[in-house]
Amino acid sequence: MPDQKSVLVVSAHAADFVWRAGGAIALYASRGYRVRILCLSFGERGESQGAWKKPGMTIERVKEIRRAESTRAASILGAEIRFFDSGDYPIVVSQETIDAMVNEYRELQPEFVLTHSFADPYNPDHPTANNITLQTRVYAQALGYPAPGKPLEAPPVFLFEPHQPEQCDWKPQVLLDVTSVWETKHKSMESMEAQTHLWEYYTDLGKRRGTQAVRNGGAKTIKYAEAFQRVYPQVTSELS
Repeated sequence: MPDQKSVLVVSAHAADFVWRAGGAIALYASRGYRVRILCLSFGERGESQGAWKKPGMTIERVKEIRRAESTRAASILGAEIRFFDSGDYPIVVSQETIDAMVNEYRELQPEFVLTHSFADPYNPDHPTANNITLQTRVYAQALGYPAPGKPLEAPPVFLFEPHQPEQCDWKPQVLLDVTSVWETKHKSMESMEAQTHLWEYYTDLGKRRGTQAVRNGGAKTIKYAEAFQRVYPQVTSELS
């Protein structure tokens, strides 16, 4: 669809997009947007505890499990997904990955971008994903960057909520009502069988942010919400 609007999501690990932005992904997919997830790592070393507890597990088998789980989750949410296999603990971003991400920006021309917070002392891979997302956004805007397609304009970037926001210097600035797609998000979370311990945590967080959304002027019908922080100023002709 040539006129279809799009959203770009950059996830450090295979499950991050599910917990932190699954509602936003499902919501915009339900509105007819093309939502594309770029997954830098399978999270094969640090975020696959359930898989590593199984006898005889290998790194390649963990990657297969995580690929399958994330592919299933993305499908449930209505999104596309691309894996870069850039390692885990640490993620190492190559020039090839940088060029590929610039090409993704140029092709998609996203309405907005979702990715990780600037800081996360519990997982340095998350700031790595943030950094490369912002870097390649700038490169994709540059007329002289050697990539096909129209140079990118200036899509806003929203940072999804880290697991421990207080320790990441992160504050919610946008509360997005995801009540209408919560069941879809929950089904996608259930796909992540290597991290079952997080299902309840992120359900509770969704309820908590939903309560805060109502208290900050949102509709009384809001039950679940996701929180985001802006990177760049919002440009508007009205304050409301």
